[in-house]
Amino acid sequence: MRIQGTITAMVTPFGKDGAVDYGRLAEFVDWQCESGVDGLCPVGTTGESPTLDHAEHHKVIEETIKFAKGRVTIIAGTGANSTAEAVSLTKAAIAMGGADACLQVTPYYNKPNPEGLYRHFMTVADLGLPVVLYNVPGRSGREIPLDVVARLSSHPMIVAIKEAAGSVERVSAIKARCPDLTVLSGDDSLALPMISVGAAGVISVASDVMPKEISDFIRTALAGDMAAARALHLKYYNLFHDLFIDTNPVMVKEALALMGKIDLVYRLPLCETTAANRAKIAETLKELGVLK
Repeated sequence: MRIQGTITAMVTPFGKDGAVDYGRLAEFVDWQCESGVDGLCPVGTTGESPTLDHAEHHKVIEETIKFAKGRVTIIAGTGANSTAEAVSLTKAAIAMGGADACLQVTPYYNKPNPEGLYRHFMTVADLGLPVVLYNVPGRSGREIPLDVVARLSSHPMIVAIKEAAGSVERVSAIKARCPDLTVLSGDDSLALPMISVGAAGVISVASDVMPKEISDFIRTALAGDMAAARALHLKYYNLFHDLFIDTNPVMVKEALALMGKIDLVYRLPLCETTAANRAKIAETLKELGVLK
């Protein structure tokens, strides 16, 4: 399968009682689909997956699939630091039907060696749902070595890798060794340079806030109009930056709450940002015409 374009790393909206707000989720999914994104990724890091219990995790994926109504690609976040848990979450996504692929984060905290990483991802891939590897050493504490990526790429169900290590050079290295493996940028601010060396799109936080605009930006880059794409990159750069002045997804939820899309509710240990950060993101949204 081919995964490309703009895939939104979805927030999980909570109501004021702290429960998942499925009404807001339905509105959010419909807005994203109508705005032209190519895909949705529920219950990843941006979806606060560490604080959802398994029943909620399953239901958010299931409801996202239902609300999307086949309009976009669905990449279900089913990764975990335990292989058994990743298998359980992935089996549930397969059983409910409708997920096109799953996102598998590098097992975090326990820092497996290269062989352990290989066996972990292969075990999940053997379940039969296409896998997007997720390389994010800043959060997981472990990079997926290039040799392991190359070994994994031979599995027919390992179809892509989300690169969030902050390295354009690594994208070049992956494409040189694994030309058929799709690479997706895991950073909005690096989407343009990564596309220039072979990435096929972005799993985006910024598209939570500006889905149409980010989708148009990525399509422009993928079409090869780099001058126009560079102008759009610079136009949205402050947004890319300001969404990460606090731990993700704190700032994207702040932005969406300012826009009236969700209630400003997190689950501990995440909490609201500072007044200064809130003012900064509000200023950026006003400059972009998102807020008045």
